[in-house]
Amino acid sequence: MSNCIFCKIVAGEIPAQVVYEDERAVAFRDINAQAPTHVLVIPRAHVASLAEASERGERELLGHVLDAAARVAAQEGLREGGYRTVINTGAGAGQSVFHLHAHVLGGRPLSWPPG
Repeated sequence: MSNCIFCKIVAGEIPAQVVYEDERAVAFRDINAQAPTHVLVIPRAHVASLAEASERGERELLGHVLDAAARVAAQEGLREGGYRTVINTGAGAGQSVFHLHAHVLGGRPLSWPPG
């Protein structure tokens, strides 16, 4: 999508601190970090949300994004101390960029419930 900020990051039109990428996903540091480590993992293809991905039957893509999130967590040294993976779906749940993305958060104790 031409006006999607995450699509522009994938296309290299907007700079980002990329920490992981493969043929289907890109991961980069969140500019509004909520933890010492806060990385966003996105599919290269534009999918607006988890709900849309499910409606489209994108099971393989969803699995790939979660696998990439686990790889990022390991790469960032979060496995031993633990980490949280979050996907917000819809504005009411806090989704502010309508391109599917998983947050990988860690590096400090994370309380529950989150908010």
